[in-house]
Amino acid sequence: MTHAEVLVWNGLKKKQMLGRDFDRQRPIDAFIVDFYCKDLMLAIEVDGESHNAVGADAKDRARQDRLESLGVRFLRFTDEDVKQNLDGVLQAIRSWVRAET
Repeated sequence: MTHAEVLVWNGLKKKQMLGRDFDRQRPIDAFIVDFYCKDLMLAIEVDGESHNAVGADAKDRARQDRLESLGVRFLRFTDEDVKQNLDGVLQAIRSWVRAET
């Protein structure tokens, strides 16, 4: 895991996110998402440097479109968002989870 992923994981593991169980590096279909809550069908992605490469946007979009066609919903954050505003990222996740329950 990247440093940013570790930071997010520390806020999700052990059902810390409103009692929800999240997995890390969860395989779904032919892909692996950074974090996943099965009950909510929620994938959380932390986009680091590799997502800035040429063609990465199209690849990410196709991947997300495929998983969304299976009912998976997404929250995406950049590596910088996490490092500079971890509390805000965790609050955004918390707000999304509350809205869905």
